[in-house]
Amino acid sequence: MSTRVLIDHRKGGSNTVRHPEKAHRPDNPIARKPEWIRVKAPTHPIYHETRQLMRDNKLVTVCEEAACPNIGECWSQRHATMMIMGEICTRACSFCNVTTGLPHALDADEPERVAEAVAKLGLRHVVITSVDRDDLADGGALHFARVIAAIRRNAPDTTIEILTPDFLRKNNALEVVVEARPDVFNHNLETVPRLYPTIRPGARYYQSLRLLDRVKQLDPSIFTKSGLMLGLGEEKMELAQVMDDLRIADVDFITMGQYLQPTVKHAAVQRFVTPQEFEEYGTMARVKGFLQVSASPLTRSSYHADADFAELKNARTARLKGAN
Repeated sequence: MSTRVLIDHRKGGSNTVRHPEKAHRPDNPIARKPEWIRVKAPTHPIYHETRQLMRDNKLVTVCEEAACPNIGECWSQRHATMMIMGEICTRACSFCNVTTGLPHALDADEPERVAEAVAKLGLRHVVITSVDRDDLADGGALHFARVIAAIRRNAPDTTIEILTPDFLRKNNALEVVVEARPDVFNHNLETVPRLYPTIRPGARYYQSLRLLDRVKQLDPSIFTKSGLMLGLGEEKMELAQVMDDLRIADVDFITMGQYLQPTVKHAAVQRFVTPQEFEEYGTMARVKGFLQVSASPLTRSSYHADADFAELKNARTARLKGAN
């Protein structure tokens, strides 16, 4: 079983090992999911249309690569989060299902292909994310900027949300991305600081926090956003402290969802957080002053991103009016 779940059958039918860096780890049995986070297999015809459009444009989506449970719902509504710079990540986070290894060279045509797909789908709002590209001198910042520019040309009415890596030790990378002026800049903290050594070992909590803070310093008009996975062993007070840290960095939007274990070689689910607890955490976040909060077992960074963006703008407008 442990070998089978590591095999990636999607790359032209080859039996490549998807997570070679995790193969030596002991198995963590996958717990049975509670009723509140089970989803139906996708059957809607628009789901298949969206899937084919991604194939035709040779695009990668985080929906597939990260095995998102909401793919059926989102693709049936022509919502997809596009993952640029390939499907191979230079890091090996213990929660993530994206393939680890040495990535291929950047595809210079990708920005235009992404923009064409956005236009064909008629998206009001698009989310663009990427793998970590520690192998690149700028971490892929310029490629992000080129994708944003291409979407502005091909789909000028579409608002753009980006979900970026942390650009750790990549000087001036953040400035390049911010200068391209996405509407929303998202970077996920993922978990509480105590769990970083085991859950997100290649990252640094305060680097991620500083990144979000710096976006607001560079351009206060850009909305900032961050997300957390619950069920990894975090404590309530630790979550409260992370929320406070994000508010000090003036982050506008927080998402919180249940961590789901991709394979037996990934970090184990310590517990399934109940819907009632998610409601409590959502209330806590609103009290702390976030403009927008999404907290539920199936919440993911880009889940309902278009509707959330509209609410985010309205919330800012209302707050500004209240301040006056």
